[in-house]
Amino acid sequence: MSRRRFEAAAATAVAALGYARTKDLAGLLARGRGLEHVLLALQDSTATEAVTALYAAAERERVPHPEAAAYLRGYVAGAPRTPDETEVRTFWSGPATPAVPARAAARVLMQVVTEARTELLAMTYSARAYAPLVTALREALARGVDVHVVVETLEGAAGLLVGREPARAFTSIPGVKLWHWPPAHRPDHRGLQHAKLAVADGTLLWLGSSNLTESGVRRNLEAGLLVRGGSAPRRVAEHIRDLQRRGILERLEYGD
Repeated sequence: MSRRRFEAAAATAVAALGYARTKDLAGLLARGRGLEHVLLALQDSTATEAVTALYAAAERERVPHPEAAAYLRGYVAGAPRTPDETEVRTFWSGPATPAVPARAAARVLMQVVTEARTELLAMTYSARAYAPLVTALREALARGVDVHVVVETLEGAAGLLVGREPARAFTSIPGVKLWHWPPAHRPDHRGLQHAKLAVADGTLLWLGSSNLTESGVRRNLEAGLLVRGGSAPRRVAEHIRDLQRRGILERLEYGD
C-alpha cells in the first residue's frame, strides 16, 4: 500500500526535529501518545507544524502509532551522516516523569562502555563498586579496549570524601589503568578532581553530574548529556591524554 503522504510527512518531521528528537518522538508514538501530549513533551515550537502534519498523515493513511514509530526509527538509522555531525541527548537518574522522554543514566553509561572498541577514558570524583559497571568494564577489557579511569583520592579530597579510596572500586578489575591528580600538582590546595565523564573511542561522550556509583547513576537526582560524534568527544579524550602526557595526571598504583 502506498503511504507517500505519511513518508513525506515523516521526512519533514525528521528535518524539523533532528535525529535525537525524532527518536524521542518515536518513543512517544510507540507508547501510543496523542498529538497534544507529544507537542507538550517535545516543547519545540519550530517543529509543531511538521509533527501535526505527521499525525494527520498517519491517521489519513491508517498508519498505526507503533508502525509510525518503527518507520521513524528506521529512517533515522538509515539516514546518511557526515563525520562531524553531532547528536546530543539528555539522561537522568532518580525519579522519572511521563511527560519528557529521558534515558536512565545507568543505561546510557553501560551503552558507552559497551560501544567502546579501542579506548575508554573515564573520570569520577567518588566511586563505589557497581556490579553492572564492573561487568561491562571486564567485558571491554576482554575485547581489547584500553581502559583508563581517573579518580579522586582521600588525600586529594582533604576530608571531603570518607571511607574507602575511590580507586578500590576498580582494583578488582585486572587491566584497568588508574590515574589521579596529585595534590602537589594542584595550583590551589582546595582544588578537587571533580569531573564525571566517560568517553569511548573519542566519538561517544557521557558527561554529567553523576559519580561512578550506584547512587550516582541510579538513585540520586542527576542529569547529563550523551554526545555522539562531532568534536566534543574527541576534544575531551585529547585533553585527558594531554594531562597524562604532561604528568599533571599520574598513574595510581593501588594494591590490595
